[in-house]
Amino acid sequence: MRVIAIDGPAGSGKSTVARALAARLGLEYLDTGAMYRSVTFAALRRGVDPGDDAAVGRLALDVTIDLRPDGVVVDGADATIEIRGPEVSRAVSIVAANPRVRAEMVQRQRDWVAARGGGVLEGRDIGTVVFPDAELKVYLTADPEVRAQRRAKEVTDLDYETVAADLARRDALDQGREVSPLAEAEDAFLLDTTGLSVEEIIDVIAARIGAGDD
Repeated sequence: MRVIAIDGPAGSGKSTVARALAARLGLEYLDTGAMYRSVTFAALRRGVDPGDDAAVGRLALDVTIDLRPDGVVVDGADATIEIRGPEVSRAVSIVAANPRVRAEMVQRQRDWVAARGGGVLEGRDIGTVVFPDAELKVYLTADPEVRAQRRAKEVTDLDYETVAADLARRDALDQGREVSPLAEAEDAFLLDTTGLSVEEIIDVIAARIGAGDD
């Protein structure tokens, strides 16, 4: 079973890199962050307080999340745009810190890989918690300014200063949570993506696993 783990903070390039790497290696790709965003979306949609650990934990057990190449469907509703919106972005770190939510999502991620015989997964605890025995663990990082600029391009309804502040807040929450905090695995390959193109990043990672241009 071939598992490649891509971890790192928001704006480091995880999603773009993981998707492109999966295509090069002929593997399927899983955005685990979208799963936590989907739970957050479901909570907000159902009128559940994201900070209510018990209620959100129960919700995580029965929410239906369908991650498709062309979008995300949550409980039968197209949530592709909404899960990336400001409301979900502000609350997702709270939901992601919920131990019951993390336990359920980690199990779903492992089931996803088992059903496919491998994959490229990106998130914040793939190499440390979900798949500590992954074939390759990559931790992406970038200058805070660059990360904010990248995210600002994705979130067109927020200005750079707001995005930068949100990223700093989320970094603190993700790194400081008790359960599965954002952290670099001891045996991870650290790659600073500042100033690198997606193709250059993929070339570096592919070389690490002997994939080359095959």
